[in-house]
Amino acid sequence: MSQPFPASVPVPLEQTRQSVIAQLAEHFAADNLSVEALEERLDRAHQAASPDELRALVSDLPAVRPGAPPVSAPRTYVSPATGQHVAERQVIVGIMGGAEKKGVWTPARQTFVLALMGGAELDFREARLPPGVTEVNVFAIMGGAEIIVPPGVHVDMNGIALMGGFGQTGYAPPPTDPDAPILRIGGFALMGGVEVSVRYPGERPRDARQRTKLERKEQRRLHGG
Repeated sequence: MSQPFPASVPVPLEQTRQSVIAQLAEHFAADNLSVEALEERLDRAHQAASPDELRALVSDLPAVRPGAPPVSAPRTYVSPATGQHVAERQVIVGIMGGAEKKGVWTPARQTFVLALMGGAELDFREARLPPGVTEVNVFAIMGGAEIIVPPGVHVDMNGIALMGGFGQTGYAPPPTDPDAPILRIGGFALMGGVEVSVRYPGERPRDARQRTKLERKEQRRLHGG
């Protein structure tokens, strides 16, 4: 999904930009930056016109050695409903490549997804979602993210797109359980997109589209449409 750099943009500048963005993601994972600070610095990184401007974005942060453990270990809490340990935050990065989370996994309370000229896939169908709100913040620049959620989860989506889009596909009856997990999806897409699809475990996109057509047809019949 990577794209060639425009001829008018010096490659060394773009290489520095990618390196600084990756460092900012590491600092967020190490709890050195809040979500708001990370988003603000990523925006400045995208607008920077020189390597010096980019390097200034990380010059005031503590050193994080490649491959070293975070400066401060991610905070966790124990879910009162399941007894499982849940991380407060995690970072998923796809820079000129892909990143994915699928199968059985435990999302953090707050997940930050960075897709820079790359893609990310988060499949929550078998994820162990804790009770309450799980936040997913996506920052997509000339890239995209696909988020797959199962029926029975409240989805609250509110993102900003510039020359891109935030959208949802698929259909499933809204959850009837008021205590069902809530997946709150937000972020920013620049010349990229974030797509949320509702699919049952094991269901392929084509099967989901066919199911959606049948369910909507049944809904119209029941309501006399």
